[in-house]
Amino acid sequence: MKHTFLKPVFTALFAAFISIGCFIAIPVGPGGIPIVLQNMLAVLAACILGGAQGTAAVVLFVIAGALGIPVFSGGRGGLAVLTGPTGGFIFGYIAAAIGAGCIAGKPSVRETGFPVQNTLRLAVAASAGFVLIYVPGVLYFMQLTGKPFGSVLAACVIPFVPGDLIKLVLTVPLAVKLRPVAARYLYPVDPDAA
Repeated sequence: MKHTFLKPVFTALFAAFISIGCFIAIPVGPGGIPIVLQNMLAVLAACILGGAQGTAAVVLFVIAGALGIPVFSGGRGGLAVLTGPTGGFIFGYIAAAIGAGCIAGKPSVRETGFPVQNTLRLAVAASAGFVLIYVPGVLYFMQLTGKPFGSVLAACVIPFVPGDLIKLVLTVPLAVKLRPVAARYLYPVDPDAA
């Protein structure tokens, strides 16, 4: 298919978008856990591209950071970041992309406007994505620090929920509008197949 070469291009493009989010980071939590835009961009990539493509973009972003490219929050990179306090949250981006992407499904050129069913599915996908970022983040932070669940929840989740709710409200309409655009290039409708 003539559009097959665009899949790796979109994967790299969305990995770059997630990476650009490293410039917006406000440390507020213990161990410098920051408020970031990258979690929204990872969930958005999955909601726009679907499970496989969205996950590939997030994995590419994590690999780039692991190799030392400064794509993590605050312009950091390297394995030390992945093994530090924020490491579990970064791996949570992959879990978020898998979960949100599977719920959102592959985009289609037929998804236009804001139909209730489509918007609701993407809201559930994005919500699941944001929650899935916290699971490995909290578990790893507990293991790293030895702190109990309640303390880690109060330090690493509660302060970030209001910001994540705002990001969720932005993610859903962006995904609804951009999915058919991405589908036009990734999965165009073959007029002969109709």
